[in-house]
Amino acid sequence: METKDVIVELRKKNGFSQDELAEKVMVTRQAVSRWETGETTPNTETLKLLSKTFNVTINTLLGAPQQLMCQCCGMPLGDDTTSRNPEGDFNEEYCKWCYTDGEFTYKTKEQLIDFCCEHLATPEWPAAQVRAHMESVVPKLKHWN
Repeated sequence: METKDVIVELRKKNGFSQDELAEKVMVTRQAVSRWETGETTPNTETLKLLSKTFNVTINTLLGAPQQLMCQCCGMPLGDDTTSRNPEGDFNEEYCKWCYTDGEFTYKTKEQLIDFCCEHLATPEWPAAQVRAHMESVVPKLKHWN
């Protein structure tokens, strides 16, 4: 989905007119109209305001051009699993389980891997396989480098 379509969908879903959305993000109604026709795209600061207004990540506003991944545990990130910074804005690098209220949950890779082995193992994916997977993925993630 393109940014223009995402903005239209979110605006309507939230019951805002173009004028109301413009007021919330401090632009003109014409700017909102140009975003929705694809003539222009919101600048970085406006994307941040739209993210807060609609409670979605900037990645979502841009049409999810990339699959975000937690840079601590490797889990795919969506709007409902992405962490937030202490100020309340989205932190698109970490999931809400690895980073909460400005603090990291896991102090070491081993602590994270042990937790995942205990909680992700199933009869179809035994703890030994979980551990092998996590040990191959986790060291490559930004948080641990």
